[in-house]
Amino acid sequence: MGVSIAIKSKAIFFDRDGVINKAIVINGKPYPPKSLSEIVLLNGVKEGMLMLRQYGYKLFIVTNQPDVGRGLIPVESIIEIHSFLLKELEIDEIFCCFHGSDNECDCRKPKPGMILKAIEKWNICKEGSFLIGDRWRDIEAGKSAGIKTILIDYHYEEKKSLPFITFDNTFQAMQFILKQNIFYE
Repeated sequence: MGVSIAIKSKAIFFDRDGVINKAIVINGKPYPPKSLSEIVLLNGVKEGMLMLRQYGYKLFIVTNQPDVGRGLIPVESIIEIHSFLLKELEIDEIFCCFHGSDNECDCRKPKPGMILKAIEKWNICKEGSFLIGDRWRDIEAGKSAGIKTILIDYHYEEKKSLPFITFDNTFQAMQFILKQNIFYE
């Protein structure tokens, strides 16, 4: 009778708007696209994800979408956008919080609930994993979950949080991860 040992996977957690697709920036603050017709994938994202997958990374999107909870965007629009992203980018799973900042939940970033749920569900190794985000909420969630954080810095006019490293775009961040060549047992 043998002993089975589950090998943990490494993962990349992506914020959605501003990291995977273009955010709509108004007065220095980013907003989500309201429908699939407004989704524009950022340069290099699809190619970078294919490379990350070839190196054994699981790929997840962790996104706050409070405009659904506020009644500003219909949930059907989010479902349509996420169905497109799952198919187009071969994402393993999308974790989404619809709560506004006035709701007390453990899933809305900067809390790490979505990331921790994925780590447990998918048997993820924290030490080999990264979060890529464009806002302080993303960076705080990744740090609280115990994974390395990468900020895509668009110089938004909002609070800041110190990441592990900063880049100008998502493709640069993905290239950095690939160059790290992180090995673990």
